[in-house]
Amino acid sequence: MSVVPPAPGEPRRPEGARNPGDAWVVAETGEKYWGRFGAAGLLAFDPARGILLQHRVSWSHFGGTWGLPGGALHEGESAIDGAIREAQEEAGVPDGAVRARFTSVLDLGIWSYTTVIADVQERFDPVISDPESVALEWVPVDEVDARPLHPGFGAAWSALRALLEVRPAIVVDAANVVGSVPDGWWKDRAGAASRLRARLEGLEVPASALELAGDDWFPEVSMVVEGKARAIEPVAAAGPAAVSIVRADAAGDDAIVAEVERRVAARRTVIAVTSDRELRERVERAGASHVRSAGWLRDLLDSTD
Repeated sequence: MSVVPPAPGEPRRPEGARNPGDAWVVAETGEKYWGRFGAAGLLAFDPARGILLQHRVSWSHFGGTWGLPGGALHEGESAIDGAIREAQEEAGVPDGAVRARFTSVLDLGIWSYTTVIADVQERFDPVISDPESVALEWVPVDEVDARPLHPGFGAAWSALRALLEVRPAIVVDAANVVGSVPDGWWKDRAGAASRLRARLEGLEVPASALELAGDDWFPEVSMVVEGKARAIEPVAAAGPAAVSIVRADAAGDDAIVAEVERRVAARRTVIAVTSDRELRERVERAGASHVRSAGWLRDLLDSTD
């Protein structure tokens, strides 16, 4: 492979210096891939309007096709940060307007492309904000195939579409998880619950751990607290997987089952986390797709810290 800068005068941005990532990666067989450090694109999904697609300008790679806003990553930049940055530059996506749900990675060894599938949290109208777009449109899911698609996006679309209805949610038995390690939690139950919540914020879970397709998921998280842990301080929602706190008014187990039932009714794929055998049976009857132990969650958190 080789790395080749863009040709003199080749437009990439209306203003500003090029980034070192703006270069072609050329395989030994001659195929060219944009982005020295890889590339990423944002698949913004609005159930009411569909997928945000970009009609690529003729001079761009595979010009004239429809694809996702995206582009070359900066050195050291995460795929999610890069995809959102590019979508802001190319389509005017506002800060906080989307929430990442999962990623799908095409890894060719010499180069990789990450599709970041994100749910629209605040409705917005896209704005053509650089010269790479002829048009930006919300396209209904059933009509995406009718467009002349960028070959890479076209090859991935069928698998991505199948996952658009998959929304994992994790319901955590906080008392069980906190109590699984003798770290003095009994001296300050609310403080111990707060520390667990902090670790759960922005939780990133490998697809294999959820038995799902894709690469990494950012599930919705509910943390059920009871007793003195109910004094946990509220915080503003933050990050791609902000934690919802459910304060049990009575028995914690009943609140956990009720939260599982609520999430199932909302068509979520629910993963309950508890090592309590009796509660495990109850949440399975309530519709949880999987039940994982407190140790499973702690190992997952340790691996991402």
